[in-house]
Amino acid sequence: MGWLSAFFSWLGEFFGSPENWSGPGGIPMRLLEHLEFSALALVLAALIAVPLGLVIGHTGRGEVIVVVSANLARALPTLGLLVMFVLLLGAASIWPVIIPLVLLSVPPILVNTYEGIKGVDPELRDAAYGMGLRGGQVLLRVLVPVALPLILLGCRLSAIQVVATTTVAAYTGLGGLGRYVIDGFATKDYASVVGGSVLIVLFALVVQILFTLAQRVTVSPGVSQRLKVR
Repeated sequence: MGWLSAFFSWLGEFFGSPENWSGPGGIPMRLLEHLEFSALALVLAALIAVPLGLVIGHTGRGEVIVVVSANLARALPTLGLLVMFVLLLGAASIWPVIIPLVLLSVPPILVNTYEGIKGVDPELRDAAYGMGLRGGQVLLRVLVPVALPLILLGCRLSAIQVVATTTVAAYTGLGGLGRYVIDGFATKDYASVVGGSVLIVLFALVVQILFTLAQRVTVSPGVSQRLKVR
């Protein structure tokens, strides 16, 4: 049980230190930086992946993009991408971090958006066309509301992945909660390593909860009930 007592000792040391709650290296500022990087990467990924997934799922054209995207998501190494973009763009801005995060965030959103639209009951599509709705109207008024749970699931998966992997931003000298982990290992300050890791985990859990609440608010009760029946 020695490791457990050491863990809580480091945790108490980290959160009990007044220095960790103020200044540019304090928890509030690091948390804000982590949120900034994560939110920017997720928004950019959603702006790319959601429209693309809607179009591909609705028209059936370009499905190979979804397959390639899904495979790339498993193959792309986060740290390798980060190093590559730092070498190409330099470490003077946040973009060497944001671009790899966006590339890793696009596949889950794209695949889930595509699957959500593609998986809508064909009879529902036919009924919408029979009512006189056109292609774009069918997509936005009928297909998107039904596919929304899967679209939000893709965004949630990407958000959790981004929050976890934004830790690598510290490798470029930028901020975020990863600074505690990276700097802590470098200086053998294990209290910072443990505290930073716990903060990242808690941040990811909060994101998970927020997306779950968002799904309950935005998804039609009829669609939710249909998913439960399935």
